[in-house]
Amino acid sequence: MSSTRIPFAPAAFNARRHVAVIAVLVGLLTFANLLAGPPAHAYPPDPPSASTARSYLSALTVSSEGSMSGYDRDRFPHWSSQGNNCNTREVVLERDGSDVVTGGDCYPTSGSWYSVYDGVWSYAPSDIDIDHVVPLAEAWRSGASGWSDSTRESFANDLSISQLIAVTDNSNQSKSDRDPAEWLPPRSSYHCMYARMWVWVKYDWNLTVDSAEKSALSSILNGC
Repeated sequence: MSSTRIPFAPAAFNARRHVAVIAVLVGLLTFANLLAGPPAHAYPPDPPSASTARSYLSALTVSSEGSMSGYDRDRFPHWSSQGNNCNTREVVLERDGSDVVTGGDCYPTSGSWYSVYDGVWSYAPSDIDIDHVVPLAEAWRSGASGWSDSTRESFANDLSISQLIAVTDNSNQSKSDRDPAEWLPPRSSYHCMYARMWVWVKYDWNLTVDSAEKSALSSILNGC
């Protein structure tokens, strides 16, 4: 009794094997991207290490917060010109975004932004706020009330340290003018970086800290 034998088709077999290999590679790459998180961005300048931040924190003057009397955001002129038809907000939007394209007026026409505070991607610049890491009102209560308006303008537009960062408007509004004893980014993995940034700003601008604020910052930095 004879049977019909189907001839082996190496080309078809190899094609199926190649497709399977490609599928596995795509899956591995996708998994690797999930582990890696968002692509690298040129966020604010890296703050000092946790150990340096602890030494900076110990050098800050501890004092009760001052009065809000006389405070107005306009006393901190912000989004000043940075040249090339760009203001501070536009510079930060381009710096902190991914694949940002700007128009002739320097305002982004496309791009994406990953908010490190809450882990949210945004695709419209109108959904992004530029957070003052040390809020303007907090700075006022911590010594800035005695500065000149020109000094306050420099503070509000300082790109040289970690004072400005693009985040979702929701996270920025949730923060308001609260210090780390009262508010921290929803992503706990960012707390160490946030504390280092906060201390650097206060140290660089010789601002005071209150006791609860210092305690919260110490606790975070000691765990970094």
